[in-house]
Amino acid sequence: MHTKKATKSRFNAAGYSAGYVQGLRDGACEALAGHVSPPSAVKHDVRVLYIPQGFESIDQGIIEALGSTVRELYVADPARMAEQASLLRPDWMFVLNGMHVFPEDHLVQVDAVRALGIRTMIWFADDPYVTEDTVAIAPRYDVVLTHELSTIEVYRQLGCANVHYMPLAVHTGWFKPQRIEDKYRSDICFIGQAFWNRVETFDAISSYLKGKRVFIAGGMWDRLKNFDRLKSAIRMGWLPVDESIRYYNGARIVINLHRTTASGTDNKNTLNLPGRSINPRTYEIAACGTLQLTDLREDLPNFYKPGSEIETFTGPDELRVKLDYYLTHEEERRTIALRGLRRTLKDHSFISRIQQLADTLQW
Repeated sequence: MHTKKATKSRFNAAGYSAGYVQGLRDGACEALAGHVSPPSAVKHDVRVLYIPQGFESIDQGIIEALGSTVRELYVADPARMAEQASLLRPDWMFVLNGMHVFPEDHLVQVDAVRALGIRTMIWFADDPYVTEDTVAIAPRYDVVLTHELSTIEVYRQLGCANVHYMPLAVHTGWFKPQRIEDKYRSDICFIGQAFWNRVETFDAISSYLKGKRVFIAGGMWDRLKNFDRLKSAIRMGWLPVDESIRYYNGARIVINLHRTTASGTDNKNTLNLPGRSINPRTYEIAACGTLQLTDLREDLPNFYKPGSEIETFTGPDELRVKLDYYLTHEEERRTIALRGLRRTLKDHSFISRIQQLADTLQW
């Protein structure tokens, strides 16, 4: 009986401590968000037809930002974009990515839209992982935007006259600090597909993760050599966006490990272009007010200051050391996360990015 009471007392103390830390974080995020002025949208006298890719949070972020930025906005299904363009006669047809859910006659439709005198633009969000496809798509558009530095020169060499580096951003109306239930809390969280470089990293730190409160979600995690050791922490399959946001909010640390760019079963990058730019997850985690540990991409310092607004690692050993450090240094962890949140709200919302796009295109 005495042992049971002692155990219950320890659990209660641990729960109180976790709740106290979470409460500090929630209050600090609310205070910061109240003092950061969101960017103001500037209206432009442009009519835009937007064609979504099916990346729910990215599409919705772009749609809402365009709605505040252009005079008229229409949204159409990829299967009917030429028909809708003919009826609406917008100034621009703006396509996100142009793959996966797009019909086989996608490029024929783009040609038909251009023949009407309507300018066309595509924003690639999967570079450089599917360059086998994008090199065929890019030349058929008037303007090519890409979030990946390594693909810019490739598109120019294909004859694309207007190629621009356009980083992605985050829908801050969705990804934001919020109070969550205990079931979403973890010490360490990772959400994403088990590409081979991620498998190697998590196999290498599996012993360290054992016994900690860990949440991993995504497909193909049964590739792990140490799957049995981590399986209780893994939720196999796709995780809805709203749940991802809750898990980001509930984590003390979120790991952000970019996928490998090597050509093979997981990629269609036969040009073997390197990954130089950060993924959308970088902005999304930061927007939730949670510390992330990310592998270093070349353009990261242009968006977040490592060691101040975000934290980085170069391999499993350094990842393990930094996980251990920030799990035991609450104030430093919270301070970096708050700085990352501030930077995101100021500079990396889709309102900010669509205004950057408007300036680039001289709307």
